[in-house]
Amino acid sequence: MLIKNKEHLTKQGLKKIFSLRASINLGLSDELQLVFPDIVPAARPLPVDLKIKNFNYIAGLTSGDGCFFVSIRNSSYTVSGKSLVLKFQIVQHSRDVELMEMLISTLGCGRIELALKQSAVYYVVTKYQDILEKLIPLFDNYPIKGVKALDYSDFKKIVFLMKDKAHLTEQGLMEIQSIKLNMNLLRSRKLAKNS
Repeated sequence: MLIKNKEHLTKQGLKKIFSLRASINLGLSDELQLVFPDIVPAARPLPVDLKIKNFNYIAGLTSGDGCFFVSIRNSSYTVSGKSLVLKFQIVQHSRDVELMEMLISTLGCGRIELALKQSAVYYVVTKYQDILEKLIPLFDNYPIKGVKALDYSDFKKIVFLMKDKAHLTEQGLMEIQSIKLNMNLLRSRKLAKNS
């Protein structure tokens, strides 16, 4: 609107534009900060309601920035010598901590992990009961789109194999390992290789 109203042609209008630019994405470039050192980022509105009302938003966020992980680790506490860890995460820029807090508030599970060196914030769910009782019903009712839907389908198979205690047997662990080998980057590499 500022450009449409030709405000960018004035120094004051240009400062308004740079103020808005400073508050989004990566902020102002080093060059712009050097030329306009007095620019203050525009105030961003704070969320009024801390719950997400449309669950399709969460499915869309997951389609773009979510990931389903399955990790098989050595363990001295299990008969098989292996333990299984499930992890669901969504990553955003570190400025979006409020969004991650909204996910926790809306879904009633998960935690926030900060990766400041990467300027990233993660919404993470690892508790099996939360995955089974909250995430699986969510994504069954509000489907994920694209290739990530295939990862979700594989993740869900593993969740139900665990529910049936298959992960406690050698055969079940081999089946889970086989499913795991088709997920995430491994799936992407196979798709790229076959195209």
